[in-house]
Amino acid sequence: MANHSQLGFQDASSPIMEELVEFHDHALMVALAICSLVLYLLTLMLMEKLSSNTVDAQEVELIWTILPAIVLILLALPSLQILYMMDEIDEPDLTLKAIGHQWYWSYEYTDFKDLSFDSYMIPTTDLPLGHFRLLEADHRVVIPMESSIRIIITADDVLHSWTVPTLGVKTDAIPGRLNQTSFIATRPGIFYGQCSEICGANHSFMPIVVESTPLIHFENWSSLLSS
Repeated sequence: MANHSQLGFQDASSPIMEELVEFHDHALMVALAICSLVLYLLTLMLMEKLSSNTVDAQEVELIWTILPAIVLILLALPSLQILYMMDEIDEPDLTLKAIGHQWYWSYEYTDFKDLSFDSYMIPTTDLPLGHFRLLEADHRVVIPMESSIRIIITADDVLHSWTVPTLGVKTDAIPGRLNQTSFIATRPGIFYGQCSEICGANHSFMPIVVESTPLIHFENWSSLLSS
């Protein structure tokens, strides 16, 4: 859950999000090194310690051609690795279908016979004390922790986007098309997200609440809901 004035990412709750946070820190360190080098060279030029002969030297031109190529490789390799990891979908332990509507989500647990529900935002007037405004839903998506979850995402009317930042998931919901992604929740908790594609007047009122629980609690929940 994000805090007020928070500058960094939310705490990672999936392997993919952990990789994204590490890549973000890696890219920031590379950017900091580049900025420091440029600032140092500008300082030398202002202090007239770099002459035009130095700047025009063939060796310097060779360095500022090779150095950017090395920087790009340092950024591209881990980025490509994460992209391929995000596209990998192993044999899932649970398959979930999310359908976007104006302006709520519908969920179907396809591994169960009759387990589906609609999820609406809880109005501020009905919000229990201590709950989060505009982020709470009347039905949460309950999943077992440390299990491979495949989620199939589509929409019934206009474009939507199913997004849970702490899980590193953001997938567009497109009418007439099925998109899929997968994730593993590495710890128990309640993770919040919102529709991230402008979908109409009430776009801001489509929260996503994912509750990660131990397997035994998930089995109890699913048996109660499907009975």
